[in-house]
Amino acid sequence: MTMTAIPYADTEAPDVLVERQSRSGRVAMTLAVLGLIGLAVMPWWASTGTIRSVLELCCYIAVAQMWNLLAGYAGLVSVGQQAFMGAAGYALFVLAQTYGINPFVAIFLSLLVPAVLAVPIYFLLHRLDGPYFSIGTWVVAEVFRLTASNMPIVNSGAGMSLRVMKDFSSFERNVAMSLLCAFMLLVTLGGSYWLLRSRFGLALIAMRDNPIAAASQGVNVAKLRFLIYVAAAVGCGLAGSIYFMAQLRITPGSAFDPMWANVAIFIVMIGGIGSIEGVLIGSLIYFIADRWFGEYGATYFVVLGLMTLLVALYARTGIWGLVSKRWDAPWFPIRRKLVHRKL
Repeated sequence: MTMTAIPYADTEAPDVLVERQSRSGRVAMTLAVLGLIGLAVMPWWASTGTIRSVLELCCYIAVAQMWNLLAGYAGLVSVGQQAFMGAAGYALFVLAQTYGINPFVAIFLSLLVPAVLAVPIYFLLHRLDGPYFSIGTWVVAEVFRLTASNMPIVNSGAGMSLRVMKDFSSFERNVAMSLLCAFMLLVTLGGSYWLLRSRFGLALIAMRDNPIAAASQGVNVAKLRFLIYVAAAVGCGLAGSIYFMAQLRITPGSAFDPMWANVAIFIVMIGGIGSIEGVLIGSLIYFIADRWFGEYGATYFVVLGLMTLLVALYARTGIWGLVSKRWDAPWFPIRRKLVHRKL
């Protein structure tokens, strides 16, 4: 019996391709790189007051993005991330002021504190669910505040001043702050973008949509939530140490101020949870509103709260969600799209 060879299937390139980048994404990436360069060279084009304002905005962006990772992907709604900001801030002051370590080196050493503290805190709280987890994170932040108020090494409730910064000129401090701002955004925003585009990002998106289904498909939900919690703690610690270095003073009330959690929630809810674009939009809205209407005190906070409530009720995807429904032009695309190959 003669066997007839069957030809293989057509080996030409497929008619569809997997696309992970878009034209809007390439434009946004170019602008982001230019923005980071602009931040790094601020001392040569901006005043000290402008640099301090930009630094504050960068801290809002970093903290909000860390909260966005926690709530938007890991499903961990924390209202106590200020615990890690204050812990890193105090670590910086102790290392620089008490032990004489260069303050710009101490910033990076201070990140060990939130990284170490986040491990036992997570294992203490991870069994709590929903609002109980949120309340637990707030309680932890208050414990940190009370502890700092009674620790002699941090001057108890009187707080600490970073007097060693007088050894550096104003220009040197501005250069350091500008570089740290660029580094902070590169780590928090750039790191988040890289993570979401990796295979871990696919697992995070699956976990966000349905943790039970993700676990049934092999995603280690518990491990991912733990890693995200620690990473968010370090990111908030970085923002805290940079912010309080610029302030030159830290107290228990300012270090562990729950207002940071409120700001992060407002930014993410208004801008759009689960998106980097939403964090940028929400941060700009809060920053401008704070500059224009912050003098109105309690009334101003009531308005911000009502805005958050209205968005949560009627536009849960935030401003960026409304925009993306009308125009499919993501700034930081993380989806994989099938497109027809041009012949």
